[in-house]
Amino acid sequence: MAERKMKRVEDSMVEQSYLLMPRCLNAAGHLFGGQLLAWIDETAGIVARRHAECNVVTVAVDNMHFKAGAGGDDVIVLRGRLTHVGRSSMEVRIDSYAEKRDGTREMINRAYFVMVATDENQKPMEVPGLIVEGVTQQIEWEAGEKRRQLRKVRRSEGY
Repeated sequence: MAERKMKRVEDSMVEQSYLLMPRCLNAAGHLFGGQLLAWIDETAGIVARRHAECNVVTVAVDNMHFKAGAGGDDVIVLRGRLTHVGRSSMEVRIDSYAEKRDGTREMINRAYFVMVATDENQKPMEVPGLIVEGVTQQIEWEAGEKRRQLRKVRRSEGY
């Protein structure tokens, strides 16, 4: 049996920026939450695809925590990275920021998405393992393992 390929967190990290346009704003002139969700899903998909080197699908939004809003004059910056990897699943953390004209950033959202690698028949397939480096990545890995266990419990309860 071949040894599992391993990759570092940095190998798949993504930072994307979006200029807020009128179509992205709600009636109050603030970033529409659904638009942010779409951008986060896209960013998580890119992170997971870079790691898995194949097609990926979103299977769960584990957490979507809105911390602050963003206005029409902001640039939205999303930073994504892997926090945990299973056999075919990958947990991706996306931190979203509202960037002001002076370049300062305020965190507006943190989300955890679970992505699964799929083959040409849409069947789950094994992904490379994740090399965990340093204390911060180890803490993220352990928290990801806890979230994975909680997802299993919720699934068994019908959620």
